[in-house]
Amino acid sequence: RILDNDFPRMRGESAVRTRVGRGEWAAWEDWGMSSSTDLVLRSFEQGVLLLQWNRPERNNGWSFDLEHAYFEALRAASMDPDVRVIVVSGVGKAFCPGLDMETLSQAAAGGGAGTIARKGPTRSHIYVRQIPKPVIAAVNGATAGIGFIQAVACDLRFAAKGAKMTVAFPRRGLPAENGVSWLLARLVGHGNAADLLLSGRVVTGEEAVGLGLVNRAYDADDLLPATLEYAKDMAANCSPRSLAVIKSQLNADWTRSVEETRTESLSLVREMIGKDDFNEGVKSYLEKRTPRYKGLSHDPDSAEPLRPF
Repeated sequence: RILDNDFPRMRGESAVRTRVGRGEWAAWEDWGMSSSTDLVLRSFEQGVLLLQWNRPERNNGWSFDLEHAYFEALRAASMDPDVRVIVVSGVGKAFCPGLDMETLSQAAAGGGAGTIARKGPTRSHIYVRQIPKPVIAAVNGATAGIGFIQAVACDLRFAAKGAKMTVAFPRRGLPAENGVSWLLARLVGHGNAADLLLSGRVVTGEEAVGLGLVNRAYDADDLLPATLEYAKDMAANCSPRSLAVIKSQLNADWTRSVEETRTESLSLVREMIGKDDFNEGVKSYLEKRTPRYKGLSHDPDSAEPLRPF
């Protein structure tokens, strides 16, 4: 696990936004206003849900309470048909520089992180990959360890140019955790993954673009507006069902042969042609207007597979 002082302490002002509940599944508009003490802040506009980790006084260091609140918010977003795209960022100047020092100290005193009880059901640290909607990480500042894993698990990553990113594991006597070696090698190639994982060195947002670790880098002040604009275009013009299917293809096809991928894609085409979203996509294109796709709702904790058709 990574300490929250892997980077110099950075503080930021918290913002008041509509609250992400802690287990409540009421409609977004019924959740009321948040206070600065809520662990995950949320704002919603034009189909895009912005989730912000809200522990600026701890550099957004990862805690089990934050983990629970964030994963519950992701689940609620997955089940809300009005949410088309999710953006994840941090309040203040840090994204998430790893496991919080207080939590790490508890783990050390108790004989390991596994001795600390988590709230609610235990989920994979790459839970975001179960969400059938695009999730974009807006890496606004320092990220390491579990914060790095959260960013890599997202579907897209945009970063501030000066944001510092590191796995840090070898410098803390730890292995590459939670599948990050598998994810990273597929994102940036084996050589670049070996470079980052074996050295534990720090890269900035600019270098991360060249490595393929992040998709785009922006000036710090432009990062969130640019990310939200990108997400809003996706929310307005892309079929939620197509996005869910394509996300599942991206995940599954990493371990398939080319021929298996081709065969599966043909099967999906046969299932999707003639359905409402296909018809609306063609009709809106011919009529030169914004498509009116229906929203998608799915419980990622359900044993039932997603069938978005």
